[in-house]
Amino acid sequence: MMRDEGTVAEIISVREGVQIVTVRMRGGELERAVHYTDTLPLLTPGDVVDLNVTAMKLRLGSGGFHIVISIRDRGVNNHSTPATSNGHIMKLKYTSMQRSVFAIEEPASSFHSSFQGDKNIEGMPVLLGELHSMLPVVMCWLRYRHQQKNSSSRALEVAYIMTDGGALPLAWSEHVAILEGMGWLKTSITYGQAYGGKVEAVNKFSALVAAKHAVKADLSLVTMGPGIVGTNTRYGFSGLEVGELVNAVYALGGIPVAIPRISFADPRNRHQGISHHTLTALQLAARCPAVVPLPLLEAQENYIIQKQAQNLLLHQIVPMPSPAITEIAEAFSQYPQPITSMGRGLSQDPAYFQAICAAVDCASQIHNRLM
Repeated sequence: MMRDEGTVAEIISVREGVQIVTVRMRGGELERAVHYTDTLPLLTPGDVVDLNVTAMKLRLGSGGFHIVISIRDRGVNNHSTPATSNGHIMKLKYTSMQRSVFAIEEPASSFHSSFQGDKNIEGMPVLLGELHSMLPVVMCWLRYRHQQKNSSSRALEVAYIMTDGGALPLAWSEHVAILEGMGWLKTSITYGQAYGGKVEAVNKFSALVAAKHAVKADLSLVTMGPGIVGTNTRYGFSGLEVGELVNAVYALGGIPVAIPRISFADPRNRHQGISHHTLTALQLAARCPAVVPLPLLEAQENYIIQKQAQNLLLHQIVPMPSPAITEIAEAFSQYPQPITSMGRGLSQDPAYFQAICAAVDCASQIHNRLM
């Protein structure tokens, strides 16, 4: 770990669990830092802080932030466990930052009995996405479709499950903070080494059971937190977990709906059409069938993705009408922040967003058939 120190110059923003600040480094330059407040008090200008500067020194795509390790002269550091936790399940285990959480499976939990014996999630559709940027797209499109119905029926209630394939603190996700603040998400669930969800779970199986039997969600969306890892190799990318999640959902009696990552704007050949990430996850890691909705795009684009999909023999390919760009833009207009992926918005990479919305429509249809 690369370390440095800085002095807090300005508080940029504060939301639940996280504070963004500007720090003046020893060389005089001003840089941004993220400070997690689940284990440390809020910072104030003038505080001298120790910083993890590894990602910035390596010029990784970390969002351009250092991370506060400790506050000097206050006698506190983030080796402590949050005083508010009365659970006995450790996350970030055997590191200096380990913390206890109250997991929903624990004997002291009122839902403990829900995890005894064989469990089935009873056909619940589970949207499986590779990128965290898919989360606001899914929620905006679900909300838009419900408003189109112009009926008194309630909107589908969604549990968001965050894996530990990307950022580990859920507090880092501005999208989750916005969606929970707007009341669009029923709850958030974190499992594995990820932490900070309204519900904590030990693993992907118990997270899915919690979504169905404790949260009583109509459908679930599973993606990693911000910060996908890739190495330009067939196997070395964190999105491979989508295939493992297909297996988990299927094993529990749910219906896995894989959101294909589609782009015709990405300059990298391996991500043209259906990304190799989606294809590899479904061909290699998935040992059980998933529903794979594919939007009907313009002729040449459609030819490319249909040809790629021929290799997904195990799975159920479902052609779906491609939502109009104008409708997606209207759906996004209700969201207070721009929605982008890999730096591209709707007008720059429409197929990416159309594929997500088509998958949402497919999952909604599956839910309605079960009712």
